[in-house]
Amino acid sequence: MSIQNNLLNIKSQLPNHVTLVAVSKTKPVADLMEAYNAGQRVFGENYVQELVEKHEALPNDIQWHFIGHLQSRKVKLIAPFVNLIHGVDSLKLLHEINKEAQKNNRVIDCLLQIFIAEEESKFGLDEEELNGILRFITQNSEIYKNIRVIGLMGMATFTENQDQIKKEFQNLKTIFDKVSKQKTENCQLNTISMGMSGDYQLAIEYGSTMVRIGSSIFGNRNYNN
Repeated sequence: MSIQNNLLNIKSQLPNHVTLVAVSKTKPVADLMEAYNAGQRVFGENYVQELVEKHEALPNDIQWHFIGHLQSRKVKLIAPFVNLIHGVDSLKLLHEINKEAQKNNRVIDCLLQIFIAEEESKFGLDEEELNGILRFITQNSEIYKNIRVIGLMGMATFTENQDQIKKEFQNLKTIFDKVSKQKTENCQLNTISMGMSGDYQLAIEYGSTMVRIGSSIFGNRNYNN
């Protein structure tokens, strides 16, 4: 099937309240344009340099999401244009995003990444760290006025065990429900980003409002380019 057909097939299955992020890392600009021409406007990239290059090469009405692990020193490269940063896992990184957003006279939306998987390699905050960060930025909203935390993000364990994945998604939804009542200028939690090509339908069942889908749209990734 073509990228266009894959995309339209997935979109037909998504409820209206769920945002599709087309994960385009390692894919050529031509593939992104095929998705763009099929109506897709939200793209997610994992690597800063690749994101910068694609932003420069593609139409300016695309919403760019950074979904990889972001190093503080690279924030300045994407701060002028990025729409949403998914994997924020420290106050230090939030501080840097706020600083660079201020330089660009922008407010950058962020998702805080919660550690829900059993794999050591995954990044993320635990519930105590999450509460500490939310408390700090809301109490210091005059300083952190160039970021807006709009939700939480999590990645389930890479496993065939559906019960485990369900448990991890449920855990993120439970944490979200506890903290989403907080509403301040720089903290308005209304987004849960969880679910990828292999588990997005399950994620939606457990409350996801944003899914990150790559290989089911573009085919398997090519790391040899």
